[in-house]
Amino acid sequence: MIELRRAAERGHANHGWLDSYHSFSFADYYDPRHMGYSALRVINEDRVQPGSGFGTHGHRDMEILSYVLEGSLGHEDSMGNGSTIVPGDVQRMSAGRGVRHSEFNNEKSGVTHFLQIWIEPEVAGIEPSYEQKRFGADQKRGRLRLIASRDGAEGSVTIHQDARVYAGLFDGAERAEQPLAPGRKGYVHVARGEVSVNGHGLRAGDALKTDSGPIVVERGRGAEVLVFDLPEK
Repeated sequence: MIELRRAAERGHANHGWLDSYHSFSFADYYDPRHMGYSALRVINEDRVQPGSGFGTHGHRDMEILSYVLEGSLGHEDSMGNGSTIVPGDVQRMSAGRGVRHSEFNNEKSGVTHFLQIWIEPEVAGIEPSYEQKRFGADQKRGRLRLIASRDGAEGSVTIHQDARVYAGLFDGAERAEQPLAPGRKGYVHVARGEVSVNGHGLRAGDALKTDSGPIVVERGRGAEVLVFDLPEK
């Protein structure tokens, strides 16, 4: 099974300070056909205006990844963490039994463009935790670099779910092939540019779902791609 979801089919909300596209049902956008995929619950593509952001708010029992494409994103939370993430950084916050945090574009000019990703954990009520690591362009060029996994393999951030998240940059003849074990589900999200995935041409914001491997990424044009290897659930 292969299913495509085009960028224009996503939910959209423009609040002035925030322009957001929702791959799955979120906030005022509700579509029973798109409530998530396996343990993947949210992919929001957010653009935050300068001097704006998400005020302090709470989360619980969710693995939250932030992946910046342009600009910078300031973060503060009730665990005492304060940081700024920029392109190449991956931030993981395990909300567990409860955490409060804020996210801001603290720049005076320039929009912060980032992906907010939520993955449902396999265990509830854990101690909240935070992690941030850098995966530069050289690590993702022409390959799928593991950036998040249950066991923190290959220096990836650790998530509390049997899922693996990869990121890659592709141009021209660059090609990567990601196996998918029987019983697993694959989800590909194109963050920017254009690329072919399993023979299907995808553009920024497009996605591909599959329940069989391998996942073949090739013929990119300025492409940045996220690939999710997910449990059948």
